[in-house]
Amino acid sequence: MADELLALVSRGVRVFDLGRELFNGMPQSPNHPRFWMALQRRHGDVVRPDGGSAASETITTGGHVGTHIDALSHVSHDGALFGGLDAAGALSGGRFASLGIDTVSPLVCRGVLLDIPRALGVELCEPAYEITPDDLDAACERSGVRPGPADVVLVRSGWGKHWDDPDAYLGRESGVPGVAEEGAKWIASMGVRAAGADTIAFEQISPGEGHSVLPAHRVLIVEHGIHIMETLALEDLAAAGVAEFTFVVSPLKIVGATGSPVRPIAVVPA
Repeated sequence: MADELLALVSRGVRVFDLGRELFNGMPQSPNHPRFWMALQRRHGDVVRPDGGSAASETITTGGHVGTHIDALSHVSHDGALFGGLDAAGALSGGRFASLGIDTVSPLVCRGVLLDIPRALGVELCEPAYEITPDDLDAACERSGVRPGPADVVLVRSGWGKHWDDPDAYLGRESGVPGVAEEGAKWIASMGVRAAGADTIAFEQISPGEGHSVLPAHRVLIVEHGIHIMETLALEDLAAAGVAEFTFVVSPLKIVGATGSPVRPIAVVPA
């Protein structure tokens, strides 16, 4: 796939940025530390003899804030991680000795966008709408593209249109559309390496329930070793009618962490 990407670059490509901006007050899950950036040094605070000056910042954030990818250490079920690894035993010195985000190699592979609203003939999915296997099949049939082994599949619900309204995007009262257990099983059956969505939690969230139960995470991460990406920006890709592309993403090598902010891109011939 790396050779394919180089060939695309030599011919000229169009790049879609699938990462969200990180800023103070951005929409994010209440389960994770808030993103915060502040200038630690301003121009003029220190001036070198030649007149030069530098500004720098301090950033605090959780690993699952903004557009990010989950390590396989992120979720356990009945005390076990993916592969039956003991979750408590994998934790050592405040970090995961196994399945941390530092073990995730950069992904350069085929990507497939499943545009659910377009398949359903709507602008965006209704709040708390469950994206079913039939919906996923319908999106494949409409685009003529189906995910396969080692691909990355991105599921668009249209919920990204609410990004500028944090309350609406989080959907605490309304709920949020997404796949549930059966949709996750459909995705897993394709043999993909990773799956992503344009919502905070990837999953279908019922009104007022928050992130109390996340069966798709169990199915994908714990049972099948499939990484999950959340808070993707998919509107431009969908508007361009792109269903198949070269997908590129690389997590930060934060040793023993359960997730990492990322800035994924989709690359298509120009």
